[in-house]
Amino acid sequence: MKKSEKSNKRLDHCGFTSILLFGAAAICVFTLIPVATASADNSSHRPIAFTESGFVIGSTTDGGNEFLGIPYAAPPVGALRWTPPKRYEFFPRFVLQATQFGSACTQPGGIGSENCLFLNVYTPHMESGDRRHHGLPVMFWIHGGGLIDGSSNPYNPERLVKKGVIVVTINYRLGYLGFFAQSAIDAEGHLNGDYGLMDQQFALGWVRRNIANFGGDPDRVTIFGESAGGQSVYAQLASPLASGMFRGAISESGSYAEFQDYFANIVTLAVGETQGTPAVPSGAAIADSVGCTNQTASCLRAVPAATMVAGEPFPLYPFVDGTLLTQTMSAAFASGEFNQVPVISGTNHDEYRLFVALDYDLVGNPILTSAEYDTAVTALWGPVLAPTVLALYPFASYPTGGEALGASGTDGVFSCPARIADQSLAKFVPTYTYEFNDENAPPSQSEFGGVLTFPLGAYHSAEIPYLFKTGNVFGLPESLSPRQKRLSDAMVSYWTQFAETGDPNSSGEPLWSPYSASTDEFQSLIPPVPMVESNFDSSHQCSTFWDTF
Repeated sequence: MKKSEKSNKRLDHCGFTSILLFGAAAICVFTLIPVATASADNSSHRPIAFTESGFVIGSTTDGGNEFLGIPYAAPPVGALRWTPPKRYEFFPRFVLQATQFGSACTQPGGIGSENCLFLNVYTPHMESGDRRHHGLPVMFWIHGGGLIDGSSNPYNPERLVKKGVIVVTINYRLGYLGFFAQSAIDAEGHLNGDYGLMDQQFALGWVRRNIANFGGDPDRVTIFGESAGGQSVYAQLASPLASGMFRGAISESGSYAEFQDYFANIVTLAVGETQGTPAVPSGAAIADSVGCTNQTASCLRAVPAATMVAGEPFPLYPFVDGTLLTQTMSAAFASGEFNQVPVISGTNHDEYRLFVALDYDLVGNPILTSAEYDTAVTALWGPVLAPTVLALYPFASYPTGGEALGASGTDGVFSCPARIADQSLAKFVPTYTYEFNDENAPPSQSEFGGVLTFPLGAYHSAEIPYLFKTGNVFGLPESLSPRQKRLSDAMVSYWTQFAETGDPNSSGEPLWSPYSASTDEFQSLIPPVPMVESNFDSSHQCSTFWDTF
């Protein structure tokens, strides 16, 4: 989904400022911690908090306090492109008016800027001196977008914040500016390849150092994300460098690149530099494509950011660099060599229908005939797997070609790989598995004005409006029915209770038991009230087909 971006032109990286003045500011802060603000009906007072870079002054809304566009690292520009994030110094005059989002990171379509390492902090309302909202659990959101697009800006966490948690949303480097393996750069001696994952960890470090001043508990941080954000959650679980940075993890639809053997898109730096994968060109080929045939780092750092990200494939993938990721997520989970914290992990019942819509119907080429379907299956699964997939998912067994392709894509790309991850994780940590099953998630097929030949069902990202206020879905107004609002309440309760205790259960919602391979039960997030689902394996043909490769 495309979202408009708000640029924050006020935030320029500042040089070192007087230690003496900084010390005076630090002394003053003790009268202002935790966050002080007037109640929601008194907008004459604005919330204020202190950070390592100075004071941030936010704004108050009906949903809580907002501190927007806080830089958590120095802008990764010029010589800092493709280097680990560096600490931001001080705000001009030690004060930041944190009322506008920072720029999104550079991405295709002329969107964003390299000066993009910003985060936003959302806190509940509180009066000055009110200790009830001190030491709150923190939820750290990592946005999706295939590691090539998106930003923190569209995700309004009001529903979560009203349940008594603090939510932090972040930007991180994207595309070839965030995930790039190239020999000259990798020879510079710093951490390499996974710059976007480095940014996520750096932001987690900022949270650990600063969130207490917003009323949060730095020892109760839960990371959560969807799609590429969910994949990032899995990566942070697997990363030795993220040890101790979070106490819980929630991955929504993050299984699309791992946990099976028929895709091999997460590779080592050496392979990424010289060979690439069927999905992503090598670093050498990328350098050639932007005019740096000499393969020098100086040439690459001089390439305009917009040129660097033009023509990127969707999606990109992290690398096994040997330090941040010492092995694939699949290997780490299977061996138990990961950050062992409680996990919520799930997928949506019709994940791949979104991509069918984007790749076919919404560009004027719906899959209407059996021959078109055969071609689409071959494009997705390749000539080796395609004949078997066509036999198992025949065109004639589905109302439309879109639903047929959506079924194999959902099962093979998302659902069955996620179940493998769940089975590995559950051997070591409490793992709560779900399937989002609202087949009528907005928007409806009719709202597309006849463009779609099939219903989207519980498509990839359909669960997000049940957790966040996003304003619109596919550019259409966000609207939940009373039954869907009841499901939203249950999901918000599960997510925030998990952040509070490491267990999603509370007295107000149906019991959600940890996953066990022996029972193979998932929590079905279906309106109006979640229930236990025991047919996940059979409905997605996991053990009978996809797990056999």
